[in-house]
Amino acid sequence: MQLCLLKEWKQHFKIIKQWTPPTHNTVCSPWIRTTMSLILFAFVARVRDGLPLSASTDFQHNRELQERKQQLRTISKALARFPDRAAVRGQELNIYFVTSDGVSYMSVCHNILPAAKAFCFLEDLRWEFTACYNPTAVASAARPYPFLEFDGNIQKLKQQYDRCGGPTLEITLTEVQEELVLHPPHILTLEDVELTNGAANGHLEPAAAAGQNVKLERVTAPGILSLVLNIMCASLNMIRGVHLLENTFQDDYEGMWNVVAFFLAFVSCVLQCHLYLFHTCQKTVKALVLLGVIVLCNVYLLGFRNVWQLLFHISVACLSTVLILTRRLQDKPNDCGV
Repeated sequence: MQLCLLKEWKQHFKIIKQWTPPTHNTVCSPWIRTTMSLILFAFVARVRDGLPLSASTDFQHNRELQERKQQLRTISKALARFPDRAAVRGQELNIYFVTSDGVSYMSVCHNILPAAKAFCFLEDLRWEFTACYNPTAVASAARPYPFLEFDGNIQKLKQQYDRCGGPTLEITLTEVQEELVLHPPHILTLEDVELTNGAANGHLEPAAAAGQNVKLERVTAPGILSLVLNIMCASLNMIRGVHLLENTFQDDYEGMWNVVAFFLAFVSCVLQCHLYLFHTCQKTVKALVLLGVIVLCNVYLLGFRNVWQLLFHISVACLSTVLILTRRLQDKPNDCGV
C-alpha cells in the first residue's frame, strides 16, 4: 500500500515539474489579465442636459475612482462648455470623453493605458451604443439611465480591453492614433472641472438659477432704516407726481417732463427696496444705474425742491446703494440626506 502511494506521488511530481507557465509572448499579457482593470468606469450621457443614459456597474471603492466619477458627472452637466474630445489627468486615474451627435461617451481609465487605446475604447463604445439606440430614443428619454441594460455591452467591451490591452482590430487603433496626431485632444486640469462646477475656491458668485443653495444675510438695523426712508421718498415722489400731473392737464401738458422725473424717481426707490431684499444677477450694475437715475431726476427737479430736500433724497439713495452692495450671499448647509 505504501509503495502504491509513493508511486502516485512521484507521478504527480513529474507532471508538476514538466509544466511551464505561459510566456509573455502570448497575445494578452498575464500581468494585465490578473492584476488590474485598465478601464474602471464607463458612462454615457446626453449633451443637451447631461441626462445619464447608461453606465457600467462597478464594485470598487477606490477613493480616487469615486472622485473621478464625481468629476465625470460634473463634466456631463456642462458638456457644451467642453471640446468634443478631451482628457482630464489625475494622479493614477484619467478621465477621457468623446462627444458625437448629441451624446457623450466618457470613461475613467488607469494612467498606464495609452490615450490612443482609451479613445479607441470610446469609439468602440460609441459604435455599440449607436447600433443599439437611435437618436429619437435618446432625444425622447425623460428619466435617468433609461438604457441601463446597455451595461452588458459595456462589460463585454471592458473585458476585451482588459484581456488584450486594446481593440481586437489593429486597424481601428491605427485610425485613432492618426486622428489624435492630426487633432490632439484637449488636456483639461482638475481646476477646470472645479471651475465648471462653480467651486473655484469659493470665489464664484452662485448663479441665480441655484437660488435654492444660497440665501442673503439677515436684514440689519441700517437696512431697515434705509427701507423705511426709501418708502418715504417713493411716497413723496408719487404724491408730488400725481399732484403735478393734475396741474399739467390744466396747463396743456407743459410740465410733463417734470411728471416723468417724479415717477422715475418713485420707480427707482421701489426697485432699490427690491434689490436690497432679494438676490438678483448683476446686482452691482443695477444698483449703480438706479442711483444714477435718482440723482439725475432730483437734479432735474431742482425748481420744485430746495437744496435740503434734494440732499435728503440723494443721501437716502446713496445709503440704500451701499447697503445693497454690502449685503452678501450666505451658503445654506447642504442636505446630507441627498
